[in-house]
Amino acid sequence: MVAANETFNGTFPFKAHFFEGQGFKMHYVDEGQGETIICLHGQPTWSYLYRNFIPALSEDYRVIAPDHMGFGKSETPQDMPYTFQQHVENLAALIDHLGLTDITIVCQDWGGPIAAAYTIRHPENVKRLFLMNTMMGYGVAVQGVPKSDPPPPSLMDSSWFTWVRARIDDGTYEDIMKHLGDHVVSNMKKLYFHDSSVITPEWVDAYSRPFSSVAETKAAIEFPLDAAQNRIKDYVIEGLKTGHLEKLRAIPAMLAEGMADQAMPPALVMDDFKRLWPEGPIVKLEDVGHFCQEDAPKTLVALIQLFMQMAN
Repeated sequence: MVAANETFNGTFPFKAHFFEGQGFKMHYVDEGQGETIICLHGQPTWSYLYRNFIPALSEDYRVIAPDHMGFGKSETPQDMPYTFQQHVENLAALIDHLGLTDITIVCQDWGGPIAAAYTIRHPENVKRLFLMNTMMGYGVAVQGVPKSDPPPPSLMDSSWFTWVRARIDDGTYEDIMKHLGDHVVSNMKKLYFHDSSVITPEWVDAYSRPFSSVAETKAAIEFPLDAAQNRIKDYVIEGLKTGHLEKLRAIPAMLAEGMADQAMPPALVMDDFKRLWPEGPIVKLEDVGHFCQEDAPKTLVALIQLFMQMAN
């Protein structure tokens, strides 16, 4: 857990806020006023990933960037279940606590499935969805849409999940991930980002320090297993039982896709998006990887600002 007042030499200068209603200290950034934008991170990052988004977006909007349980400045309780459902319920509790409605969710990596699971249960609270190198996972449930030809690769075909499954099979996965803080740069490179000029001592420290002990890697260990072992399936299907799939599809959505992603195959991500939103805009970003917030922050901020105006 990163200290509340840590700024990493001024690169993360935002006031820390905490919500304790779920039995642990959940950190979030809360900057600006106006319509609410929630920025959701994934694995193995935290709200530091949005440090280049928050100043520009908060000029016109209220920007909230939470850290999931076990990441960033949020606590890593050892007695909580690190399940996909728990992360979604933590987000829902924070949104209720802050009394948020008409939310625009900006999401990447695990932020996408978390946003989808929240939105399909609470569509009345979500006004827009802006996806970056992530997917909702509900495209396959849309009826009457022809299958893609050729079919997209599966999530497990990516080089990242090929590595994860190989390490699970040879029994080394947990031993490697328990020392994530020692090799966070190489771990993020496996998922791919292009602009290595961002790697400064402060950057390495910011992404490494949340995992400074074995106990603090608990969340980061579990997230990849949720996907590799399909542990989220039942909760995803449960979301469909709300009957809100069409309400999800009625929410304006946009996808910005880094085409060099090694974690989630771009063809799969775009197929899922097109099934849900056949007319939704897709912007392909060449030479941009999975951590697109690091590779193309100015482009993505401009796209979000445009989308906020387009989908008003």
